[in-house]
Amino acid sequence: MIRPVLSPREKGLPGGTVLVPLLSLAAAFLVSGLLLASAGVEPLKALREMLGGTFGDLYSLSEVVVKMTPLILCGLGVSLAFTMNLWNIGAEGQLYLGAVGASWAALTFPGLPAWALIPLMALAGMAGGLLWALGPALLKATLQVNEIITTLMLNYVAIFLLDFFIFGPWKDPVSHGFPMSPIFSQAAALPTLGATRVHLGLAFGLAAALVCAILLGQTKLGFTMRVIGANRRAAAISGMPVARVMIITLCLSGALAGLAGMSEIAGIQHRLRPGISPGYGYTAILIAWLGRLNPWTTVLVAFLFGALLVGGEVVQMSMKIPVHLTLIVQGLILFFVLAGDFVGRFQVRWLKQEPD
Repeated sequence: MIRPVLSPREKGLPGGTVLVPLLSLAAAFLVSGLLLASAGVEPLKALREMLGGTFGDLYSLSEVVVKMTPLILCGLGVSLAFTMNLWNIGAEGQLYLGAVGASWAALTFPGLPAWALIPLMALAGMAGGLLWALGPALLKATLQVNEIITTLMLNYVAIFLLDFFIFGPWKDPVSHGFPMSPIFSQAAALPTLGATRVHLGLAFGLAAALVCAILLGQTKLGFTMRVIGANRRAAAISGMPVARVMIITLCLSGALAGLAGMSEIAGIQHRLRPGISPGYGYTAILIAWLGRLNPWTTVLVAFLFGALLVGGEVVQMSMKIPVHLTLIVQGLILFFVLAGDFVGRFQVRWLKQEPD
């Protein structure tokens, strides 16, 4: 009897680093083009609109950078957890709690100057994300509760908690019934680059990438994280503090996602409102996977995902394409890129199994 067995490739495919992603994108665009054509949309025109809307001018490029900023921070946070073989699926909720924490600082201390208020908001945002990851971290470290379930379920709690504040104690009395907080003071707004919407959150993301690179590559904690991620049982037998490092890693992961929430409301929204994230925390899982848990590659992949998000919005508005069609096209591109990455990293071996 012959059965298939999936195993990691000992050697990468020839030219796989460049060729496989290019072939994956080509396949994605081919299938997407067929889908658009079947819906009565001219594929080449849609592609031109997408490229022009993302890289056609300085403003379009700046909007890509705006989208990539929270993706960098969430992607880095998820990558840290993945390095230890911990599945933090809660970056979305941690982002929301970061936004809540930063909003608390902005609404409680509106009279502070920017040099004091912005760092306070950043700390409060990171604390919100950290606390939202602390519960799953303690449950995983002490009782071995599956972190996938706990972090995922807490996403929904975080969203409803944000709704509680903007429908309740923080609701703007002059918002004409719309659920949102009062506008933050001018001191709570992150500085922007010229006339664009690119804000200081980008510097937070790049600084976080540098810190993560140093942490993973040049510190004892980073070495311990990588060893535990490679073989948790062997690390425990050798005397490494597995539970403690597990808690620290998940908390750092949550803090980075919380900082993403702070940068989004302080740099873009300037008030707390529903739906502050279109799924940045979930997209971060794909970014971390495609970035191979490397901080600088994560930044690059976040930029590509930002371009994908902006391109989808541009095509939807300029060509009047239904939103569900643009989401399907985006999903196809992600699917083929992930499939190409999977093919480049794993192979199927056919093994002969003797009958019992």
